[in-house]
Amino acid sequence: GAGKQNKGLRLLGILDVQNTPCAREAILHGAGGSVAAGLLYFLATSRVKRSFDVGFAGFMVTTLGSWFYCRMNNAKLRVQQRLIQEGIKNKVVYEGTVMDPTKKGKAEAPSGPS
Repeated sequence: GAGKQNKGLRLLGILDVQNTPCAREAILHGAGGSVAAGLLYFLATSRVKRSFDVGFAGFMVTTLGSWFYCRMNNAKLRVQQRLIQEGIKNKVVYEGTVMDPTKKGKAEAPSGPS
């Protein structure tokens, strides 16, 4: 069929970069981490082949770590947004009724300054 190639860039088969939130940032962090790890290892040991291995390991670790961290943050944000939305909904429901917290002192017997 002539279906569009809309798979995006699939990396490692798990990160669908275009559709997965955090994947792009994770890969950018991973690239930086791999360069740093490989370079440091090379400077310390001057072993080229091993430095590439270390760099690749650094890429994997940094990418996955960054991805998980980002996903955790996103989940936290989503929960906060949901709580805020619930709060707004409740405020709208209670507004102008006896349940309205902003009307409390007035709805009950007004306590004059003692």
